[in-house]
Amino acid sequence: MAEDVTGTILIKKQLTKPSVTAPVSVYQRGPAVQLSRNTDHDPIAYEMSRVVIYLEGPQTADGDTAVHPAQKIQQLDRQFMPDLVVVPIGSAVSFPNMDPIFHNIYSLSKAKTFDLGSYDKGQTRKVVFPKPGIVEIYCHLHPNMAAIVVVTPNRWYAKPDAKGEYRIPDVPPGKYTVVAWHKAAGFFRKSIVIESGQIGVADFFIPIDIDSKQDAQLKRDASHSGGSW
Repeated sequence: MAEDVTGTILIKKQLTKPSVTAPVSVYQRGPAVQLSRNTDHDPIAYEMSRVVIYLEGPQTADGDTAVHPAQKIQQLDRQFMPDLVVVPIGSAVSFPNMDPIFHNIYSLSKAKTFDLGSYDKGQTRKVVFPKPGIVEIYCHLHPNMAAIVVVTPNRWYAKPDAKGEYRIPDVPPGKYTVVAWHKAAGFFRKSIVIESGQIGVADFFIPIDIDSKQDAQLKRDASHSGGSW
């Protein structure tokens, strides 16, 4: 009998550093397009939106015949919206251009490398993600633009709510690793066993007190890993 995996993500302080954006003239190509800016006022809720939880384990590799909803990342106001999406392995993500200027979307990540070329407003491109991993996406023409596609190895994944609570439903009995990933802090893992009639619980504390040396090491590790498992 399938059971749920639940838990709480604890983040006490802001972790993501403010983005530094160059003046409009640096990115301007063609018609003027307003650069959108992050207007989130709750830093903890914003950090929660940077978290993805999913399962690893032999049981998660088989039997996934569900139809997954299509995902898209728009190019709007010279930003990716949303700038983080989660899809199971084998899914496709579309990249419609909503701006009256050209964009050229690409990724050099190990999990998926692609270059969609330049395309204008009203056009779209689609990418299929056949391998699990973290795919970092950019625009050749606008260096301020960045997004991430988290490709999970199966359909058992979730994102926490603003309070940090999450639920992954209908998990078959077995041994699993619960993986929590944060865009700035990286990966955290816990082992659990799902038994019939017993809900699995995995709580995570995402470290946020990072000094300058640790921060530099995290960046070096991320660059060496190529953004992939």
